[in-house]
Amino acid sequence: MKVAITSSGKELTSLPDKRFGRCNCFVIYDTENDSVEIVDNPNRESNEGAGPAAAQLIASKGAEMIITGHLGGKAASVVQQLGIGMTPLDDNQRSVEEVIQKIKQHN
Repeated sequence: MKVAITSSGKELTSLPDKRFGRCNCFVIYDTENDSVEIVDNPNRESNEGAGPAAAQLIASKGAEMIITGHLGGKAASVVQQLGIGMTPLDDNQRSVEEVIQKIKQHN
């Protein structure tokens, strides 16, 4: 399964980003082959529609789950329509790498 984690930067040591549509990038972790893909979020500067566009972007990458702090109403609707699950970020996680380690523990 591919999991999209909102990130403030392109390194695994970056902080997870609580914003979905306006996050800097997505770290897509593939649980099946233990690989990571960093995907820039070209929608972060959009005047409107950043959340739904970001949802379409991660769906195009095959993500089945999102880990983020908050989904806006429009983004949540698109995510639901696309059949993508959502898990809220744990406030105690200090890096994207920690989020990935937690995913590994639960698989």
